Amino acid sequence: MENEDCAVCQVEYLENDIIGSLDCGCGGAEYARNYDIPVILYPKLKESMEGLSSIDLVNSLRKFEVDFVLLAGYLKLIPIELIQAYPRSIVNIHPSLLPAFGGKGYYGLKVHKAVIASGARYSGPTVHFVDEHYDTGKILSQKVVPVFANDTAEQLATRVLQEEHQLYVEAVSALCEERVVWRRRWSSSYSEQRKSQ
Repeated sequence: MENEDCAVCQVEYLENDIIGSLDCGCGGAEYARNYDIPVILYPKLKESMEGLSSIDLVNSLRKFEVDFVLLAGYLKLIPIELIQAYPRSIVNIHPSLLPAFGGKGYYGLKVHKAVIASGARYSGPTVHFVDEHYDTGKILSQKVVPVFANDTAEQLATRVLQEEHQLYVEAVSALCEERVVWRRRWSSSYSEQRKSQ
């Protein structure tokens, strides 16, 4: 089931965990609280006293010595203050092979419906760095998933999501283990091992 408010991805060797959330009641935030993992609420909601401004968010992340900001299911533009504070350190996952079927309004089943309607034979998840626009950051990793002739958007979404879970962990692991090789201004690839798998 898709949760657009919060998702938790565990990478076993991360030393200091911190969870950021749009919703103080989301599953990831509740999980974190149960294990005494700090939770940051962003953005500050008009109807609530909880939550941080974008500048307060940057200050909180620095206080916790955060190296990477990992997004999953976050549908808003990232504030420029955060992008400037964490260059090449904010990562998102998208359910298509970017740059195809990306940008504002392309999320969830909308992506898979558009892929099928286009007649594309392949889709798949993309892990990418975040910049000031929707889905335009440099690509870190992609995984091809075939589109079958009789696929529904839901069937394709299920197969892509399975690959998303694996690909995101692999890409974040490569970042944390410093296996990302930077080529030409902001292009990246990681680990020759990945290519041989």
